[in-house]
Amino acid sequence: MSTEVKIPAVGESITSGVLSGWLKQNGEPVTDGEPIFSLETDKISTEVPAPASGTLQIMVAAGEEVKIGQIVGMIDAADGAAKTEPKETAARATVTAVKTEDSAKEEALLSPAVRRLAAEEKIPLTEVTGTGKHGQVTKGDLINYLERPAKKEVEDLSSEALAKEEPKPGSKPAAAAPVESKAAVPSVPVSTDGRSVRRKMSPLRKKIAAQLVMAQQNAAMLTTFNECDMTAVMGLKSSYQEAFQKRHGTKLGFMSFFIKAVVDALQVVPAMNARIDGDDLVENHYYDIGVAVGTERGLVVPVVRDADKKSFAELESVVAGFATKAREGKLQLDELTGGVFTITNGGIYGSLLSTPILNPPQSGILGMHKIQKRPVAIGEKIEIRPMMYLALSYDHRVVDGKEAVTFLVRVKDCIEDPTRLLLQG
Repeated sequence: MSTEVKIPAVGESITSGVLSGWLKQNGEPVTDGEPIFSLETDKISTEVPAPASGTLQIMVAAGEEVKIGQIVGMIDAADGAAKTEPKETAARATVTAVKTEDSAKEEALLSPAVRRLAAEEKIPLTEVTGTGKHGQVTKGDLINYLERPAKKEVEDLSSEALAKEEPKPGSKPAAAAPVESKAAVPSVPVSTDGRSVRRKMSPLRKKIAAQLVMAQQNAAMLTTFNECDMTAVMGLKSSYQEAFQKRHGTKLGFMSFFIKAVVDALQVVPAMNARIDGDDLVENHYYDIGVAVGTERGLVVPVVRDADKKSFAELESVVAGFATKAREGKLQLDELTGGVFTITNGGIYGSLLSTPILNPPQSGILGMHKIQKRPVAIGEKIEIRPMMYLALSYDHRVVDGKEAVTFLVRVKDCIEDPTRLLLQG
């Protein structure tokens, strides 16, 4: 008896993904519940377990785009089960087995970064010449492969076009078929001298692009700015960093202060903790805060649940864990959904000021920026202080200007006088 290995449903809005790699080789025995392949979608990267025990027969090679519910392999419960398989399925498994067995040994020696890039760009590793130790393929080899002239692709497109335009004498005209995007002539010519490269967008990048455009089109987005003096927070970090890290096993950073400040401001200005759903206004009474994390694959926003109930140490630990998971591509779908407000920190990349874009369906996002020493007026004196610009983008359909400014000033006050976060003053 054989069991089908299918691509599982991983979210309501997700219809496809990339089978980034097989964790088991073709013909290898697997056990029920054991992870057998990795699936990457526009939101998460996850390992899919085997639906049964038996011998694995791989039908779809690593790096292929797959649909939810698609059959990518079979698991034979017994040795004789393969004889009862349909001829077409057995033949397809045999063809893919040759490719999989040859590449499985090579993929086992590749670094995670190389495997991820090869999966995202769908690079056939057999065509890449490795320059690493023992001929191992490196990330630089993949980049060089992608930057090769696209002459062959252009020639293939031209040949295909000529074949369609010039049918053989006496042959019947073929029925019209829809033209796929990959066979269409590019709107902008592709350079064949190595000056430019055309490649497909990754699922995550396409999702990010769609979300940003949707946010711009579907919300009355406005941004208000302010600046805050980071002297007090930086003083606390300097004074208690060693003891904090020794006791809690994690560093004390700026993010926990800003999460606490945002929660406090949301409690003072509840209009910011609301969103539009159709013709309804949904008011939230919980504080799940999204924290934007940059990765090689793009920006992801894991959510810190019940941030109002967590200590500074718990917040720092959760955020650090999210950063590690994001870099390794191990964030789960439930960790990326359900936030009521988002914080993004462009300052770690050197940004001095920017206007963050809303993370739908949320009504607000706070942008942190680079800390820069500037002369500021303190009473009647001019002093040099570490200052940070803050930017609050909000949906003007939900939040009025007065409420937005009040919210941002409250965040500023909490950062400049952190005792407010303890005394709720």
